[in-house]
Amino acid sequence: MRGCFTITLKRMKKNKMAYKKITIEKDKKIALVAHDNKKPDLIEWAKFNRDLLAHHTVYATGTTGVVLEQELGFPIIKLESGPLGGDQQIGARIVDGEINFLIFFWDPLEPMPHDPDVKALLRMAVVWNIPIACNRASADLMISSPLMDEEYDRLVPDYDTYRTRKVPIEVEIEEIEDEVGTPNTIILDGDGLEAQGSNQSTT
Repeated sequence: MRGCFTITLKRMKKNKMAYKKITIEKDKKIALVAHDNKKPDLIEWAKFNRDLLAHHTVYATGTTGVVLEQELGFPIIKLESGPLGGDQQIGARIVDGEINFLIFFWDPLEPMPHDPDVKALLRMAVVWNIPIACNRASADLMISSPLMDEEYDRLVPDYDTYRTRKVPIEVEIEEIEDEVGTPNTIILDGDGLEAQGSNQSTT
């Protein structure tokens, strides 16, 4: 004879998250990023839109920043190369509010050794609801939008609710007196789930 547990999972009701407004100023803080095969496209695009970019604060990673500064003739805040942590640096600045606009010409046909960093960067852009252009067409439409030279209130989930959520870490298991027929209860309360189980005998 040995005891086994039957566990039933029930999803607990989650509260609807509230939103708050964060203003993007007239002068945007723009990150320009491109994979190697897309760097010529980004440089050409930036040169074409040089006057529109000039009054914004522009960030760039690695060699892209060096070339952009030479071609555009105004200061670029240069970060590390993407594979060396540049994507993570941009992601951190998005979280801190230092970057509020992302133009990322990424190559969908080439595998990238730092692909997890790229996905993490794009995820942060979505989490904090900043404008993202991932190809030339979307970048053209965004840079020519009247909103580029106006204040814009972006809606961001109020993550204070998430930060202060309760995360139980205890698992309670009633003591088993014998292996047959003794009911047992397991309570797991984490990430919105709770589980209850009963002990059943098997041969």
